[in-house]
Amino acid sequence: MTILSAQDLVLPAAALGAENPLAPLSSRQELHQVQNLDDLPADLRENIGYGRLHSPLPCLNQDGYDRDLTDRTFPALVLENDHLRATVLPGVGGRLYSLVHTASGAELLYRNPVFQPANLALRNAWWAGGVEWNVGSTGHWTGTCEPMHAARVDGPDGTPVLRLWELERTRNLVTQLDFWLPGDSEFLYVGVRLQNPSDAEIPAYWWSNIAVEQSPSTRVLVPADQAWRFGYAGSGRPGATGRYLDLVGVPEFEGIDLTYPMRHRRAVDFFFEPLAGERPWIASVDADGHGLAQASTERLQGRKLFVWGEGAGGRRWQEWLSPGLRGHGYAEIQAGLARTQLEHLKLPAATNWHWLEAYGRVSVDPAAAHADDWTAARTAGAQSLRPVLDQLRDREQEWLTVADAVPAEQLAVGSGWGALELARTGWTVSAGTPFAEDTMTARERAWLPLLDGRLPAADAVPDGTLVSWRELLEKAAENWLVWYHRGVARHHAGDTDGAAAAWLEAGDNPWALRNLGLVTGDLAYYERAVALAPDLVELVVEAVEVAMAVDVDRAGYLLANCPDDPRIRLLRIRHALRTGDPRTAHELLADGFQLPTVREGANPLADLWVETEEALGTNRPVPPRYQFGMGGH
Repeated sequence: MTILSAQDLVLPAAALGAENPLAPLSSRQELHQVQNLDDLPADLRENIGYGRLHSPLPCLNQDGYDRDLTDRTFPALVLENDHLRATVLPGVGGRLYSLVHTASGAELLYRNPVFQPANLALRNAWWAGGVEWNVGSTGHWTGTCEPMHAARVDGPDGTPVLRLWELERTRNLVTQLDFWLPGDSEFLYVGVRLQNPSDAEIPAYWWSNIAVEQSPSTRVLVPADQAWRFGYAGSGRPGATGRYLDLVGVPEFEGIDLTYPMRHRRAVDFFFEPLAGERPWIASVDADGHGLAQASTERLQGRKLFVWGEGAGGRRWQEWLSPGLRGHGYAEIQAGLARTQLEHLKLPAATNWHWLEAYGRVSVDPAAAHADDWTAARTAGAQSLRPVLDQLRDREQEWLTVADAVPAEQLAVGSGWGALELARTGWTVSAGTPFAEDTMTARERAWLPLLDGRLPAADAVPDGTLVSWRELLEKAAENWLVWYHRGVARHHAGDTDGAAAAWLEAGDNPWALRNLGLVTGDLAYYERAVALAPDLVELVVEAVEVAMAVDVDRAGYLLANCPDDPRIRLLRIRHALRTGDPRTAHELLADGFQLPTVREGANPLADLWVETEEALGTNRPVPPRYQFGMGGH
């Protein structure tokens, strides 16, 4: 018997905070440039060059979170039978937070004991643990900390199916997740469907990121003998810098067995080359051969291992993402549409793609799972999964009989953006993923007048520009808000000159002035914007960063009356070093502070510490709390 229930999950959690009102004209995330594109196979090279997302618009960035943990309640939807208990969090991207094997009591995933956002996603805020669904573009998706619609659907076997759906806004892609746990099943099935309702081809991207606990004996099994290695340091070539994709053998790599996550010193990605004729799956097993397996039907062909590495920076990142980290932390096994996460595929107009994933406990003979003979180890893993692999295609066909079923009971409400887009486009989407008009809040309804050629101006902060509504914006009756959004939409389309002209028409307001400062580099625009909105930390930070590059004295003036914020303190340290005052820089660093928005791959606090020590002529080591380097030191 399968039960679907609504429960409350209480976690120590940091506040997500308000969205950053400044238009994200470009992405702050690294775009993972590949230095050796010319050396790669033609299809891989083409997919890497196609569909890159240069901005998360129409979404705004989420960088207002902190690191103060207090108990908060997260609505949870739980599917359980006699074998498994799956906990899904619809309010934060539909995360599969927990998957418990009932008979043994074992948690099959890495279950983060806290909710702590950090700067790893396309919109900045991301949190670790469980299974995260990444859709839209390279990187952690724009909805990873956003709510999804959720409902109960009657399953093909009479058991309840938990359905989640939402509009992925950067691509206008309808994303559907159906969690199905048949009464006698030892595996949770997740049916995924991507609907492109538009009349244009769009870049498609999907990776299921699965966090699993690791120990020195943890081994990852996967049907592959080769992998594309993508690391955070040189490729191993003499004098190499940047990031390279190199095809390496499995399991031997740089003198270690790469399939054991804790044997790596540095953070690294391994994208496994599928073996011809093998069905796609990946598993993480412990010393006794027990662990989590994920398998899928053929469309989800890619498989990956990611490790943070056992160097100081890698351990620091795990503690940063999971304060109070216990044990040995986690690794990620992942599954995606393409061979690597650097690629996008072409999803044709008015086309749906679907596949079925399976998650459950695997038990492999430990001698075979940890055999030195890699072929024997991966073959043993495949044999242990044979029952689920053999029935996946039939299960997928069963699921498809209800994929369009109208939800029987609404369990959670996501955003109204889907309903707004349907009001504009009239697109036809599945009845199984409805976007009802009453899901629109005041935020979405504020855009409805634009369908009639007007967008009333108000004193409120401008929302994220609906860049796909550019044609309507260009025709709308003019006021400062229309000019502002026209400029953002033009910039998004590559028309920088037209954008600047629009923002000049928008007049004397901090939002248009900031955009002018960003695209022109003219500090005067920023200074006027700060004068109009002096308490907006995100604006002040940008203004000071520009000033530091052109006039350090003006940067000091801007810093003189800044609000108290870790990002401002970081700039004060940089300013002290630039003005020949390393002692003040040391005092600010020695006090100890946390920079909640430190980026993946960045190590600013350690860099500033070293620069300060060199200026003072001392050699005090970098405190561990400041070490976020992704290398092996």
